[in-house]
Amino acid sequence: MLGLAHRGFSLYHPRQHLAAYLGEHGWHTALAGIQHLHFGDEQERPYSELMAAEKDKGWTAHDSSVADNACAFLSRMQAKQDATGSTTPFFLDCGFWYPHRPFPEPDDKVARSPSADFVATPFGSFDSAATRADTAGFLAAVMHMDACVGEVLDALDASSVRDDTLVIFTVDHGIAFPGHKCQLTDRGTGVALMIRLPGDSKAIGTRQALVSHLDLFPTICDLADLDQPDWLEGVSLRPLLGADNDTELRDEVFSEVTYHAAYEPQRSVRTSSHRLVQRFDNDPLPVPANVDDSASKSALLDAGWLQHHRRSVELYDLKLDPQETENRIDDPALATLRSELEQRLEKWMRDTDDPLLSGPVPAPNSAIVDPRDRISPS
Repeated sequence: MLGLAHRGFSLYHPRQHLAAYLGEHGWHTALAGIQHLHFGDEQERPYSELMAAEKDKGWTAHDSSVADNACAFLSRMQAKQDATGSTTPFFLDCGFWYPHRPFPEPDDKVARSPSADFVATPFGSFDSAATRADTAGFLAAVMHMDACVGEVLDALDASSVRDDTLVIFTVDHGIAFPGHKCQLTDRGTGVALMIRLPGDSKAIGTRQALVSHLDLFPTICDLADLDQPDWLEGVSLRPLLGADNDTELRDEVFSEVTYHAAYEPQRSVRTSSHRLVQRFDNDPLPVPANVDDSASKSALLDAGWLQHHRRSVELYDLKLDPQETENRIDDPALATLRSELEQRLEKWMRDTDDPLLSGPVPAPNSAIVDPRDRISPS
């Protein structure tokens, strides 16, 4: 899938969606909240059940209703088990909006408002009263989402299905600030991932290993004793979920972006020590349409960001430069490494039949695509 569903893009293979696969194996699949893979006809969505969330009173109310619906779903699973003595295996997808923009004002679910006087703006953001207020709004969104997730976990913990349930918490991209979301540095692709195993398991702590969202599908199959389909990519994370803290499952992870609001084709390979990013267009200027409107974006625009040229290939040493600020692509000392990473990236693109190998990727006729120089995506 090379672009956004609500802008006219679609999955090449919709029946390979996780919910579709689980449904074919007798699972009850439910969606509470948003998803970004199917748009339009609800009959096309691969869930047994769709729970409508509140949409007319803002995103704070939306996420609260997502939590309420998820809790009600768990209560129904509990009642079904009490009545029949058994429970149909279920997959519950809780799609919260926050911390997407627009950010909220704190409500009664947030204990107190983060003060704009005492927050550090995200890396790469100009520090001003306006950007600190923007960051405070982001923190309020995180706090509200956290409270909603807590409600769902409390409902699960109070149910008899808690010890049979795998919990995965993750997000789809970096935070909605310039230089994060839609970029293929760690600020764009390094996202939250927390896993709680079924049973009365104790926390095993943090694992330092390269993993991908592609690994979640095979992990679920592994833990649920389901056969993995032949077309499935990724590796099971099960070896990381034990006591061994030194397990390495991957030598590399790949990431990509083609379309967001505008066309900005990029591919990346990251190892434990370096990252290579390649852009597949001839325009060195930033693409403002792919950056959400905000005070943080306005500060960059005012500072002349649109005249800041970018290189077509970037190479970062993640040990010496973890914030990925110094492009080492022309460093002779890294010439052999550069060649190796470029070969890895090309091989992966060929293995996945990447359409960029044939040149620029056209959007579907039905797609809404902004010009690259449009300032606002809205």
